[in-house]
Amino acid sequence: MPKKRVLSGIQPSGKLHLGNLIGALENWVKMQDEYDCIFEIADLHALTTGYDNTKNFKNMIFDVALDLLSVGIDPAKCTLFIQSAVPEHSELHLLFSMITPLPWLERVPTYKSKIEELKEKDLGTYGFLGYPVLQAADILIYRADMVPVGQDQLPHLELTREIARRFNYFYGEVFPQPKDVLTKVPVLPGLDGRKMSKSYGNTIAISDSPEVLQAKVMSMVTDPARVKKSDQGHPEICPVFAYQEIFNKNQTPEICKRCAAADIGCVECKKILAEVLKNYLEPIWMKRAKLVQDKKKVIKILEAGAKKAQQIARKTLKQAKEAMGLQ
Repeated sequence: MPKKRVLSGIQPSGKLHLGNLIGALENWVKMQDEYDCIFEIADLHALTTGYDNTKNFKNMIFDVALDLLSVGIDPAKCTLFIQSAVPEHSELHLLFSMITPLPWLERVPTYKSKIEELKEKDLGTYGFLGYPVLQAADILIYRADMVPVGQDQLPHLELTREIARRFNYFYGEVFPQPKDVLTKVPVLPGLDGRKMSKSYGNTIAISDSPEVLQAKVMSMVTDPARVKKSDQGHPEICPVFAYQEIFNKNQTPEICKRCAAADIGCVECKKILAEVLKNYLEPIWMKRAKLVQDKKKVIKILEAGAKKAQQIARKTLKQAKEAMGLQ
């Protein structure tokens, strides 16, 4: 019996961070052992918000590839490629754009919230509005059975299903309706206490050096109600403790007790966290250091992944165009 197919992707819009690691990548590593996984570096998606500055784009894409391979994405178990290397994505996106009603795109919750989050950017573009249509093309071009998503991405996946249903209604049964695999992960706060996001510049990158990681952890905001070490702490509202709960579970009860009793200060707590994170990331850093020395190997992996992905995408696109009377 063939394995069920999973499709997921990540944008090269900045260095991948700990939120990406625990929110998606560690789950990808597990899924590749059980499913036929197709993972894309979504460079076209990155253009929807970063179209005005692409000078460093190639390096950003390569950095993401390094991160994915270093955390355990295995090209022998899955298909890893760069989205724009498979032009069938763009062509199917164009075909879908012909049938997708404008109100469907305007009602996607993340459309307005992203505009609010990135006020400094001009996001009044067709590409940004049509982001979910391109996402639908990414998923449906591979006839994916499942898509791992967070809660905030559920409306995007439902739109994908709506586009599939509309296409099938007009032209016959071509596309399946992929199911969501809801990934429940704790929200990792950024250095400033807000949600960790590349947009906010408050991240700890997977590729940060030990020295940079140490400096970032020591700069983190803590319990706002605790001014002096002698003040009792409130671990439940402290961003640093949120990290302890995720990455340092064995010591969490003791740290919580000592913090609430003012027996440990924020500086000491941060030092403990910095060491824990260094130990957690060390295997990833070691693997990444080897990959950096063999750029040709990484490029070959991406090229082989694109060829493999394109074989599937071509068949699906041909079927779609025939259904529409274009071939």
